[in-house]
Amino acid sequence: MDIRVGCGYDVHALGDGLRLVLCGVEVPHTKGCIAHSDGDVAIHAICDALLGALALGDIGKLFPDTDAKYKGIDSTILLKEVVDIISAKGYNISNIDCTIAMQRPKLRPHIDAMRARLSEVVGIDIERISVKATTTERLGFEGREEGVSATAVVLLIGA
Repeated sequence: MDIRVGCGYDVHALGDGLRLVLCGVEVPHTKGCIAHSDGDVAIHAICDALLGALALGDIGKLFPDTDAKYKGIDSTILLKEVVDIISAKGYNISNIDCTIAMQRPKLRPHIDAMRARLSEVVGIDIERISVKATTTERLGFEGREEGVSATAVVLLIGA
């Protein structure tokens, strides 16, 4: 049995009047992520963690923001493609742990929907998926509501 751990991180600036999508769930807010895709920082961090666990680069290498076909793309599509790559290499996801940092809005009411959506996309039990939210106590770009960041850690098990 081969065990691999991956860590991912992503950041996006926030802009007025844009959609805020986190873990494949649209969260009501006055601001959303400025991005080439839908700007789902949580899924981007998870993709980077999965790719990193197998030393396959990062999301920007696989889905460059210079490619028009990814303009506005739903990040769950990107995550599914990454999961397919991981599976083709003979690995299964054991668990995912993701933390989203932003001052507002409060994400607690949306966490269960986020976990359910990730479970659906990656094909593992919801009990193996953790999504947490934190503020930065009004410190830094997240605290000033200029942006949002996410970190993710994954454990992969290969045959």
